[in-house]
Amino acid sequence: MKLKILAFGIAKDILGGTEKEIDLAEGTTVQSLKVKLENEFPELKRLRSYFIAVDNEYAENDQVIISTNEIAIIPPVSGG
Repeated sequence: MKLKILAFGIAKDILGGTEKEIDLAEGTTVQSLKVKLENEFPELKRLRSYFIAVDNEYAENDQVIISTNEIAIIPPVSGG
């Protein structure tokens, strides 16, 4: 399945834009998505942490992704 990944903050710089389309097997988990992203974009491994959101909610690593899900990479944020 093809998924559109939305990227914010430093993740946008790492992926080279605000959106990236990737191919995944049907029934892929969030953890498998992270592994694929980190293999394609090794700079993601250097982030202290980042989250994957599925349909506007933070996702657990074992959550299964389907083709209609909206996926976003949420990097660490700082504020003041």
